[in-house]
Amino acid sequence: MTRPRFLPDNFTLNLILVVVIASVLPCSGQTAVAFDWITNIAIAVLFFLHGAKLSREAIVAGATHWRLHVLIFAFTFVMFPLLGLAFKPVLAPLVTPDLYLGILFLCALPATVQSAIALTSIARGNIPAAICSASGSSLLGIFITPVLVKLMMSTSGEGSLSFDAIGKILLQLLLPFVVGQIARRWIGGWVARRRAMLKFVDQGSILLVVYTAFSEAVVGGLWQQTSTATLAGILVCCAVILGVVLLITTYVSRALGFSKEDEITIVFCGSKKSLATGIPMAKVLLSSSAAGAIVLPLMIFHQMQLMVCAVLANRYAARPDAKSEGGAPVKAA
Repeated sequence: MTRPRFLPDNFTLNLILVVVIASVLPCSGQTAVAFDWITNIAIAVLFFLHGAKLSREAIVAGATHWRLHVLIFAFTFVMFPLLGLAFKPVLAPLVTPDLYLGILFLCALPATVQSAIALTSIARGNIPAAICSASGSSLLGIFITPVLVKLMMSTSGEGSLSFDAIGKILLQLLLPFVVGQIARRWIGGWVARRRAMLKFVDQGSILLVVYTAFSEAVVGGLWQQTSTATLAGILVCCAVILGVVLLITTYVSRALGFSKEDEITIVFCGSKKSLATGIPMAKVLLSSSAAGAIVLPLMIFHQMQLMVCAVLANRYAARPDAKSEGGAPVKAA
C-alpha cells in the first residue's frame, strides 16, 4: 500500500507520539531518574559508535574546517542575539515582558550537542565537523552566554557559572567517542556494516531527550501555568525565530559555496539552542522568581527545533545524491 503524501514520516510521527505521552504520562521521581540514566547511556553509546565508525582522517579534516566552524559560531552567538533584539517590535506584544526576556535568554545560549550531531548523521551530513562544532559551541557558551545575557537584559541574579558542564561533556560525549576511536581497529568494520543500528541509536537518543525534557516541563506545571493565549504567543515567537534562522543558515551556506554535507552541518548546528545548558545557566544567572517564566520559551523552542529539524533531516537523507554515512566530504566546495 502506497504511503499517503500528506502523512509525515515515521520518525516525525514518533516525535509527536512522544510529546503526547509525556503530556499524559510524564515521568517523575525515581522513574525520571531512571529515564535520565537511560538517556545518558544512549547518548554515550551513540558517541561510542560514531567514534568507532569515523576514520581519524575524517575527524582531523572536520576539526580543521575552520570556515564552517566560524560561520556556525557566528550564527549561534551573533545572529541569534541580533534577531532577538531586532524582532522586539514584533515579538514583545505577543508575550509578557518576562517571557520576552526568555526569548532573549534562549538567543544567547550555545547550541545543542547530541541532537545536532544525531540529526546531522540522519541527514548524511558532515558528522566529524558537527561533532567538533557542537562540542565547541557548548564549551564556548559557558563563557560567552553570561556576557551576552548581561548585555541583552538586566537580571537581579549574580554569580559565576559552574564548570560542571565541561566535565559532563568530557565524560558523556568525548570519552565514549575516544574509546570508540580506540576500539575502531577491532569493531570498525562491524559497525560500518550495521548502519541501521546506528540510525536506530541516533533516532532513539532524540526521542529519549524529547520525552525526558518534556516530562520535566509538564511535571513543573507547563500546561497549568500557561494560558492558551500566552502559549500561542510563545509558539509564534519561537516559530518566527526558528524559521528565519533556518532560512539564513541554509542560504548563506549555499551562497558561500559549502558542499551539501557542510550545509547540513551548518543548518543543524547553527540553528539549535541547548535546553540542557540553558536550564542550569538560568538558575545561576537569573533570580529564582524570574527563572521559571524565562525558561518557558526555551523549553518550547527546544521541542520545536527537534521536530522541525527531524523533518528536514529526513528530507536531506532522501536526496538522490546522498553519500554513504560517514563518508561525506568535509571541505567547502
